[in-house]
Formats: sequence, structure tokens, C-alpha cells
Amino acid sequence: MKSHPDWLVPQWPAPSHVHAVCTTRVGGQSLAPYDGFNLGDHVGDDAGAVAANRRQLAQALGVQPVFLSQVHGVQIEQISKDSPVGTPADGCITREPGVACTIMVADCLPVLLTNAQGSLVAAAHAGWRSLAGQGGRGILEQIIERFRVLALVDKAQVATKIIVWLGPCIGPEAFEVGTEVQEVFVAQDASARALFTPHGDGKWLADLQGLARLRLQALGVSHIYGNDGTRNWCTVSNPSRFFSHRRDGVSGRMAACIWLD
Repeated sequence: MKSHPDWLVPQWPAPSHVHAVCTTRVGGQSLAPYDGFNLGDHVGDDAGAVAANRRQLAQALGVQPVFLSQVHGVQIEQISKDSPVGTPADGCITREPGVACTIMVADCLPVLLTNAQGSLVAAAHAGWRSLAGQGGRGILEQIIERFRVLALVDKAQVATKIIVWLGPCIGPEAFEVGTEVQEVFVAQDASARALFTPHGDGKWLADLQGLARLRLQALGVSHIYGNDGTRNWCTVSNPSRFFSHRRDGVSGRMAACIWLD
């Protein structure tokens, strides 16, 4: 991998044949307001610039990134080198070397996962809707279940061996939500109440990475690295480094990628 020096490379105890990176807005060929390394082909940017940026990403990774069509849902797709670009899903998983599970973000939380053996890798797009899901079964519950199925071991054993990295997202000082969002998470887990701070009439500030950690811990996952909710991880608070749809309205997209040698 020959990543840009500004990109984020997870500091986590993944096996040596597991590789991961999260791009920033630095570099690339896109012009304002998508400057510069925009990887989203659905945000109004010049198609040629996006294609050039995606080629640059593939060259840097040394493998083929598989881009999804993300819909803020809970669908997980198992991918391979033959998987088409634009499959509707908000998470992907593979045990095939040479193909990168890829999630695009511009405020939502990218979640990268592997296991202690390095037999699987996965990526999830965790906005609040995907995290909450339906009836307490969201994107993280779905992806941990898929790990269990593909690893052919019981759920508790899978959870204790999963390693997770949380990438940059909108931070707890910037993510304003309505009461309906707070009520959804608190109804599913009362301890989520601590991750919402009152912010005016009927508004709350939500800790998105904290909510993801809470869901992962409830699933038995304890090896969680990366975003800790501090300001340097906040997409809104770092305009020179991160894209943010909430901040800018019109924005490019970053990508978090994970793959096996």
C-alpha cells in the first residue's frame, strides 16, 4: 500500500496480512466544493475527476475497492473481485484476498472489522439510522451475525475475537438530533441516555461513535480502536482535512477500506 501521508491508517492489533486505510479530502483532482480527493460519484462532482480519484485509490491500495450504493439501511453484502460497483448495501464482508471492502462517508461513522485470525474483513456505514435499525437490530448486529456464519463458530466466540476500528465522523459537539432519535436509542438500551446532551428545545447533541461502541460492547466486542469522540476525529470541526455534509451541504466523500493480502 502506498497511501497519501494524510490518510488515516488504523493503529490496531490486526494480523499483518490485514490492511486498512481511511482517506481524507487531501489530494485528488476534484475542484471546489468537492476539493480535492472526492470519491463519491453521486454528489454532483465531475465524473472524470471522480473516476481519476478512484483510480488513484485503487493504485494506492494495490487492490480493487468495491464501492456500494449506500442507503442508510442494514443490508450486508458478501463481496468478491467480481462484485459490481453500486450494489445497494450499507456494509460488506469478504474472505477473498485482493478486494477491498469500501465505505464512503462525510459525517456518518465508518466501521472497519476483522478477527484475530484475519480470516475475514468487513466495513459498515454507520449513520444513526443504520445503527438503530429495526427493533434493536442494526448494521452492527447484522455484520457480527455475518461474521458468525462465515467463521462457522458460535456468536460469543466470534465477538471476543473481533477487532474494530472506528473512523472519523461528526463529533458529539456537532451532531444535533431531534428527540425522536434520542428516544429510539434509549428505548433499545437505557444506557444510551448518557450519550445524548440536551441542546435547546427538543434537540440533543449525540455521540455517534459512543453509540456505536455501546452497540458493539453489547454484542460482546471489546477490542475497539480509533475514534474516541475527541475533536480531532470530528468531520465538522476539521474542514481542511475532512468532508462534512452537515457542515457544507454540498460535499465530497471519503472512503474507509479494508482488505486481505
